[in-house]
Amino acid sequence: MGQEAVRLVKGYAREKDPFFISLHFNAPHWPWEGPEDEAESRRLKGHIFDYDGGNLKTYAKMVQAMDTQIGHVLDALEQSGLAQNTIVVFTSDNGGERYSDTWPFTGIKGELLEGGLRVPAVLRWPEQVKAGQETAQPVITMDWLPTFLAAAGGVPDPAFASDGINILPFLADPARTQDRSFFWRYKLRDQHAHLLGQYKYLKIEQNEFLFDVVNDPRERANLKDRQPELFAHLKQEWEQWNSQMLPYPERSYSWGADGKHFADHYGATPEED
Repeated sequence: MGQEAVRLVKGYAREKDPFFISLHFNAPHWPWEGPEDEAESRRLKGHIFDYDGGNLKTYAKMVQAMDTQIGHVLDALEQSGLAQNTIVVFTSDNGGERYSDTWPFTGIKGELLEGGLRVPAVLRWPEQVKAGQETAQPVITMDWLPTFLAAAGGVPDPAFASDGINILPFLADPARTQDRSFFWRYKLRDQHAHLLGQYKYLKIEQNEFLFDVVNDPRERANLKDRQPELFAHLKQEWEQWNSQMLPYPERSYSWGADGKHFADHYGATPEED
């Protein structure tokens, strides 16, 4: 994938065409195999869920291989004279799992704890963004669409409004912040979450919480009884948001940690499916 991205960058540079590349590496992810793990690849025989495979050393090799390929892409931009005015974003679609370390957060992929939600977000745009800056402004994956459109001089189609916002003003002024609500739901374990500023309403099965994720990023001190009005407000806003969402499919089920599906109160059992 890295080599194909390099080929595309060089091709666009020759044609002098603007371009967008969405490059999704499969490392570090299932299956857990490094660049030299040919025997492990043969053992898996096309199955990506190897619950008996991988280790920290393999995980490190996968991260290193990804880093090397990102370096090749950045080199291609530099050699093609495109590095100054090309936006490069490094981010992820969910928090880590299995062999990753989500410190200082708790939780992993598949959970609405901070370790399952917070991801890296690194942006490089030498012509417009000063290097080395940091911002505390919360952003979410949906923000990239309106941001890229704005950077290219466009706007979202009004018939298909984006759920995100243009974050260019926060890149221009890293000290600038704006409170905004983020909502999540995850079928497994009936998880709900609503983040507003530094506070987060969280529900896992029948347990409910209010956390200050800025001062308590490990989500240990449940503030719902100390701040009952804020807890009720965030919960009510989540319920209002959820009422506008599509329901979970009736004939659906959740996946367990062992890779097998099981029944829950939303839908079918595996035998019924």
